[in-house]
Order: sequence, then structure tokens, then C-alpha cells
Amino acid sequence: MSQTITVATTPSSQLNAAADPADSTHRTAPASADERAIKRRRVLDILDAKGRDSLLLTTHTALTWYLDGSRVHISLAGDPIAALLVDREGDHLVTLNNEAGRVAAEELPPGVSLHTVPWYGNLHEAAAAVGRSSIAGSGGPLAEAAVATELRGARQQLLPGESARYTRLSAELAGIMTDVLATTRPDTTEFELVSALAGRVVAAGAEPLVLLCNGTSRSDFRHPLATHSPLGRRAMAVVCARRDGLVANITRWVRFDAGTSGERDAEARIAAVEADIFDATVPGARLDHIFGEIKAAYVRHGFGAEQWEQHHQGGPAGYAGRDPRVTSTTTDTVVPNQPFTWNPSGPGVKIEDTVQLTESGVKVLTVDERWPATMVNGLLRPATLQL
Repeated sequence: MSQTITVATTPSSQLNAAADPADSTHRTAPASADERAIKRRRVLDILDAKGRDSLLLTTHTALTWYLDGSRVHISLAGDPIAALLVDREGDHLVTLNNEAGRVAAEELPPGVSLHTVPWYGNLHEAAAAVGRSSIAGSGGPLAEAAVATELRGARQQLLPGESARYTRLSAELAGIMTDVLATTRPDTTEFELVSALAGRVVAAGAEPLVLLCNGTSRSDFRHPLATHSPLGRRAMAVVCARRDGLVANITRWVRFDAGTSGERDAEARIAAVEADIFDATVPGARLDHIFGEIKAAYVRHGFGAEQWEQHHQGGPAGYAGRDPRVTSTTTDTVVPNQPFTWNPSGPGVKIEDTVQLTESGVKVLTVDERWPATMVNGLLRPATLQL
């Protein structure tokens, strides 16, 4: 038996009744009317190209981008608690009835109509039903998956407000890394380190999506989930944090001795690999061609032809940790103001920052002037913090 979905439209004034506008503790989505209009035009252009009248957005990446930073999650591991129909008449956000009050008070951008469905209902069916009167005979809304490449292109070039929010988040994340790693000792455990990082990230109003750490005994692992092992004489920490929908990524290293000559040499060579990737990241470049440069850079700097196979190499960033991870089949074209997080790594070494391609070239966003740095091909890059 099919389920009948009833969608209720609740006036935003009623849903907002419990929120005091003067109460500064209430979060409001950072939506810009001008920038939201640009995003809506980009989506309408996709509809025009496909000859369709509506599009259903259902993923975290698409929703947070289109809504300019609204939080549409409860569980970080769960599906969004909202779906959005973009049609010729407007934007229709459908959420569960037990989420509607918070969404209306703190997450709903101006100009978006809010509809509710029972908590046990089907969000996607409900959102598709909202616009049926305006798409009669069109076969229903276009599914997000059908235009995934086009949507990725629509969010490649960050708008000024997005760039400003991303820059602030990235700088704060770099500062958190400095503050926490500077207090570590050889007997600090990996769990203690990531716990301290998580607390600071949450206190900054962000969500820690990825927390990694490896001490000396686990340095071979490139995605090292933390354990109770002590850091030992050298350690790596990785954080990916999300705020206003944007995800900043950073890797930092700390050591408690001078390091071996082999470690210092490998650190310099992996930074040289990254510098070559930055050189290839220019407007108009295709991502599959950059991937070819990545593979060549590993050989050029003494890591071997197979090194790229040992870990993903990163790629465009923004509203996803990687949007997408670059491979030999990724043919997107680089555009100005696009953010990236490249991720070159080798045995016992890795370098990673969130950057943005500006008119003057690559600009590092996850930067803290207190962190030790070395000049690599004209750009200051993070060195290992020696305590």
C-alpha cells in the first residue's frame, strides 16, 4: 500500500514565535539575498539547459550551498532533515515537523517557503509534491543526481560572502591547530590530542567532520583514526571542519626532537610535490590534466611512480571535503575563486592546506603566522613544529 504524504505549510511568523530577534544567542543563517539570487539563477540555467521546470535538492552539499550555509543536519552521519524544490515560481523547503521550529527560527533564508511533513513521512516525496501544480505533465522534478556535474560547476566559483566566511573559518582552524599542538608532549595520547582539537572546533561554532592523528608508532597510516597510543617523538594531526556549510581541511606535524635527515628530506620533497600541483592549478586547467602533473611530480621528487596510488590526492574543496576527489577521469575545468585542498603524501609525510585560486595565484586560507613556515617556490608552507 502506498503512503499518502500530507505537506503542511506553516507561516514562518508562527514558527518563529518562540525566537526573540533580540536574543543574540540564536544563530541565523548567513544568507545574502544578492548571492542567493545568483545561485538561483545558476540553477535555473541548469533547468533551462535540461528543458525542465524544477529540481529537487537532497544532499548536504547541494542544500548548504544553495541555502548559503543553513544547517540541515542533526546527526553528522545522517541524511539531511530537509529537501528543497527549486522551480520557476520559487524555492520550497520541506522539513520534518519536529525540526520546523528551529529551521524557521535559525536556518531559513528570506524568500524560501517552508513546508512540513510528519517526522515519519518521506521528505523527498513531500518536496516533489509541493511543486506538482506548477509542473503538471513534466514528469516530476529533476533529480539532483541527474545534474550532479552541473551543480558541481555551479558551486565551483565562490561568491564574495562565501569567500569571506571560508577565509575566517580556515584561519580559525589553523589557529586552533597551533594552540593545541603547541601544548602536546611525547606522552600525550592521540585521543587526548584529537579531543582537544574537537573541543576547540565545536567552541568555534563548527563541526569536526574528520579528526585524525598518528604518533610515531603509527606513522605508516595515512588515514589514522586516533588510538590511546602516545605521540612519541613525532606526530601528525588532521582536521576537516564545517561551518556555514563550508569545509576547511588542514594537516600539521609536530616533533619533539630534531628529526632524522631522512624525515627532513622527505618533508622538503613532499612540499615540492605540492608546489608543482599549485603551479598546475590555474584557470582553465582540466582536473584530469592536473592529476597527470601530480603523478609526474611524485617521480620528479623521488617518491616513485606508484606513490599516487597509495592515497587520494585531494581536489576542489568548498561545500564538500573534496568536490570531487580528483582522478584521471575528472574533467572539470578550474575557475577563478575556486577553493582547493590538495593532499600529496608519501611514507611518513603529508602536506595539506585549504587554498583559493585568486587573481594573484594560490592563496593559502588555513594559515596562522605563529606556525613555523618555509618558503617553497615563492609561497610560505608549513614546516614541522619542533617542541
